[in-house]
Formats: sequence, C-alpha cells, structure tokens
Amino acid sequence: MENAANLRRRYADIDAVVSCGDLPAAYLEYITSILSVPLLYVRGNHDEMYAEEPPGGIDLHLNVFELGGLRFAGLEGSIRYNQGKIQYDELQMAQMVVGFGRRMLLRRWLSGHGVDVLVTHSPAKGIHDAEDRPHRGFRSLLWFMRWYRPRYMLHGHVHTYDRRTTVYTRYGETHIHNINPYTVLDIEPVKRRKG
Repeated sequence: MENAANLRRRYADIDAVVSCGDLPAAYLEYITSILSVPLLYVRGNHDEMYAEEPPGGIDLHLNVFELGGLRFAGLEGSIRYNQGKIQYDELQMAQMVVGFGRRMLLRRWLSGHGVDVLVTHSPAKGIHDAEDRPHRGFRSLLWFMRWYRPRYMLHGHVHTYDRRTTVYTRYGETHIHNINPYTVLDIEPVKRRKG
C-alpha cells in the first residue's frame, strides 16, 4: 500500500477512482479519501463482504451515472464457476445487458455512444479472458459493445503478472482495457448532439 504523500504526489490530477472489483472496501476508501475524489465501482466475484460493508462511492452495477461529462455504466461479477453470490451464468448476464436497452439506445442515437465507459469485473468472451472456467468472459458483453457502443470498456478479474499479456484491445468502436493492477486513463467527454 502506498503512503498518502506518495499517492497525492503521483495522482494529484486524478478526477475519479474506478474499481473493477476484487479490492477491499477499506483500501478503496483509503485511496479516495487521500485523493479527495469520487469512487465508482462494480463488485468482483470476491467482493461478497460489500453486502455488510460497502465502500463509500457509487455502485455502477445496472446503473448509469454521469460524472464530469462522462456517462458510466456497470456490470458486476464473473461467470458462474461455483456457488459464489456475485457470479452469473450467460443467460443472467444477457438479461442484464438487454435491460440497459431503453436507457442506452436513445443516448446512442443522440451521441453515437450509449455510454462513454462500461465498467465490468469480467472481460468479454475472447477478449482478455482465460481458458479456465473462472476467468472465461461473457459473450453478452460483446453484444453490449455492438448494441450500445461504449467508447471504453474497463475490466479486471484476469491478472496480468506477465508483461507480455495483452491488456488493450479495440473491438468495433470500443477501447477495452484490462486495468489490472491499475491503469490511469485520460478520457475526454464528447459533445452531444442537440435534438
């Protein structure tokens, strides 16, 4: 864990902390309190303790939230591989993706993108995922990107211990980043069409 002075010095210009899950609530609260910025997050498959002690911040799961001219949406959890509470089968995730339709399609028509940043724990199927069952991605996240055209998708879940691991991919109009262990991004708002 970095000390407070180092965090303030290295990340003085950060506008928000976005967590893709599997981080202790106390750690997230420490970082955001030191930097005095908002926290946006989704839960990872190991974040069951958030039920009793959630981090202070905005839970993006199944929500759309605007911050600094950017629209964020989120989907928590991983593919189901045991009896964990924050795991979903493909049908459940597909239903969540379809559920965003009414909120996303008008925004997509007005601005070209249903949302600026999609925040997930799990990767999409075939993009930054792994062969083992717990780290397989969701096919329905590919649908999300095709239908709603987020400018960015940020995910975690798959660790990147090997520097040769691909952590950035473009899928259609979406820039996909595996943010593990951390990533600093500069994302500018786009002008919205008036209509």
